Amino acid sequence: MPKSAARPTTAPAIAFHEVLSDDGTRLRAWTNDPDGTRTGPTVVLCNGLGTNPWAWPALLDPACEVRVVSWNHRGTGGSARPDDPDRCGIEEFVEDGLSVMDHFGVARAVLMGWSMGVNTMFELAFRHPERVSGLFAVAGVPGDTFATMLGPLRLPHLVARTLTVNITRVGKHAGGALNPLVHRLPIGRRAIDLLSHTGFMLPVRDPDITAKAVAELLSTDLRWYFHLALRTSEHGRVSLRNIRVPAAFVAGRWDLLAGSRDMRTAAERIEGATYVELPGTHFLNLEKPEQVHELLLDFLRRVP
Repeated sequence: MPKSAARPTTAPAIAFHEVLSDDGTRLRAWTNDPDGTRTGPTVVLCNGLGTNPWAWPALLDPACEVRVVSWNHRGTGGSARPDDPDRCGIEEFVEDGLSVMDHFGVARAVLMGWSMGVNTMFELAFRHPERVSGLFAVAGVPGDTFATMLGPLRLPHLVARTLTVNITRVGKHAGGALNPLVHRLPIGRRAIDLLSHTGFMLPVRDPDITAKAVAELLSTDLRWYFHLALRTSEHGRVSLRNIRVPAAFVAGRWDLLAGSRDMRTAAERIEGATYVELPGTHFLNLEKPEQVHELLLDFLRRVP
């Protein structure tokens, strides 16, 4: 695929659907195939926590050669909160993923995960291997994500986990006070330029679509977002012993939210899995969309 194809040259193609999960929670699902005519393999995207379609500019290009189905997490991006506020962990995300697959008529597909979505896709593959034909992980690990955070600092896992979980708890308690400030932040090209020079994120390919992705993420109630994060922090390592489908890992060298070392060792535990490390952060899909997309297409060609 030519490099220019990964950056939308026409209006992004996207359609939203309402889907009910098994427990009755209403989800806002989406696809890059609004008229049902797209050719190419179907990929089920297990997105980063609370993120949205705009985080994947390469997949919104009509020329991307892939049909994508995905959804927004419970309580974010137009999806409803569950009646039981504690039903918002990785196990529930697996239920949601299966409901979305059923809604779009996807019996079996390659799963692509980003960030906490990698936890979701590996848990889904472990519980329902008959629904999965391949696993493509971007900047995420198969469980116990919080222990791998702050990877470039090379902290012991227990220290990293304790520190990041406690920071998340503080965020949940402070969320009510922070909401008015965060929700009023002007998110445009200038804000993205500042963010992309912090080291947390590097310069992105398309500042405008990145601004849209960040603005929608920051519209979430921070108390709820950090509640989601705490629930997902309870998800332990997924056993990789019985993974029998092709798998690929794409890591960011300076990723502070999912350690590249842990991604590499996960790849080593799966027979035939590949590992690629790019000079980027946790936001490879925005910083290097063409390279990530090329790797996805290469992976799809080797999936039976």
